[in-house]
Amino acid sequence: MGDGLVLQLDNISFEDFVHRNSIQYWLATEYMRMLGYEDLASFECLIKESTQTFISCNINNYENIIPIYDEESNCVIDYKLTRFACYVIAMNGDPKKPVIAKAQTYFAMQVQQFEAGQPTNSNDLSRISTRDKIKESNKLLSKTAKGAGVIDYAKFNNAGYIGMYNKMNFQLAQYRGVDKDKLFDTMGRIELAANLFRITQTEARIKYKGIRGQEALEQAHKDVGSEVRKTIIKNTGTTPEQLPQENALPKVKKGIKQNYKKLNKH
Repeated sequence: MGDGLVLQLDNISFEDFVHRNSIQYWLATEYMRMLGYEDLASFECLIKESTQTFISCNINNYENIIPIYDEESNCVIDYKLTRFACYVIAMNGDPKKPVIAKAQTYFAMQVQQFEAGQPTNSNDLSRISTRDKIKESNKLLSKTAKGAGVIDYAKFNNAGYIGMYNKMNFQLAQYRGVDKDKLFDTMGRIELAANLFRITQTEARIKYKGIRGQEALEQAHKDVGSEVRKTIIKNTGTTPEQLPQENALPKVKKGIKQNYKKLNKH
């Protein structure tokens, strides 16, 4: 596997750790050591992130990440992980860690070997995760804004875009050549994170400063957007509207599904 690259721990490769019992799987308590984790509790954070990836891509996480329970306490003591689950977990890891980077390269080469399409990378998974958080945060912001007196939510929403992009959302969409309802789909990780910050900090400002009324709420959203804009320009040297765009997330998710079918089949 892997065209000469071996994911290895103590002279035992990833493939040597495989178990077979109706399905082919790897134990989390063994796999975590290969990725540099000492205990299951810390590794479970990565498992939870990967579970969210499955949910976001409409892939059955229960068939890929299977809890093993202690018979007496009924507590989770381990997980059975499919090959694809191991792949997603590695891709959700921090590539700055050498062993994680090696695992990511290993699985990327497996994907190529199985002709499963384009390998998913940690940047893609981070974008998917942040996009999901934006959806939930927008719901909370909407609820908070309406409770504080917003009547025209479209104007309130656009105030944030004007502050951050100097454009309303439909103007930004025209500038980028995308549908205004799909603006987030092509944003990169940094831009998505900046928008998540804009949304959550606007909600916080409304709550903690007791802002009420349509005009005041619009101004608050615009002010937060302007602050985020200044930070982006300071840190990147470019304006938010000029940040590079990436593959649309629906296309990324489609690639993940293709890899899922191929990797687990093999």
